Amino acid sequence: MNIETSEIKDLVILTPDVFEDERGFFFESFNKSKLSDLGINLSFIQDNQSFSKQGVLRGLHYQNPPFAQTKLVRVLHGEILDVAVDLRKDSPTFGKSFSIYLTAGNRKQLLIPQGFAHGFSVISDSAIVMYKCDNCYDRESEGGIRFDDKTLNIDWGINLNEAIISGKDLVLPSFENCNSKF
Repeated sequence: MNIETSEIKDLVILTPDVFEDERGFFFESFNKSKLSDLGINLSFIQDNQSFSKQGVLRGLHYQNPPFAQTKLVRVLHGEILDVAVDLRKDSPTFGKSFSIYLTAGNRKQLLIPQGFAHGFSVISDSAIVMYKCDNCYDRESEGGIRFDDKTLNIDWGINLNEAIISGKDLVLPSFENCNSKF
C-alpha cells in the first residue's frame, strides 16, 4: 500500500498494491497491520455504502465529539469527486478544502480524520461508495455545512443548477454558522 500526503495535515491518500493477470486483479483494500506500519493506527467499527446517480451531491457532513468519525472512503463502482473540509480550529488549514477524484479504476482511498466535514459529487452515470468509520453514527452529534457555501467556494465538478441534493442538505448552515465542536 502506498501513502500520499495532501496539503492538509493528516488527510492522506492510500493506493493499494494491485496484482493483475489474465483473470483480472486482486488487492487488499484494508490491512490494519500494513496501515499501522505506515503510522496509521485505527480501529474501524462500521462500514457504510451508498449508491448514487450521476449529479448527486452528498454533504458536507460531520459528527461532533464524542462521536466524531475518521473515514476511509473508496469507490466500488463509478467515479466521484470526494471533498474534505478542515474544521479543526487550531489547524493552520482550518476552513480549507481538499478534493480528489476517487474511481473504481484508480482504486485510491481518502483517509479523512476526525475534525473534517465530508461530501462528494457523482461524476459517472452512477457510483457505489463505501467507507469505513472508527465510530458509529449518532444523530445528536451530526452536523453539516451547505455545499455551496461562499467562504469555502468548492468546485464540485458538476453543474450545481442540475445537482440532485437531499432536502436535509439544502438547509444546512453556512461554514460560519455551523455547529462544529472541533
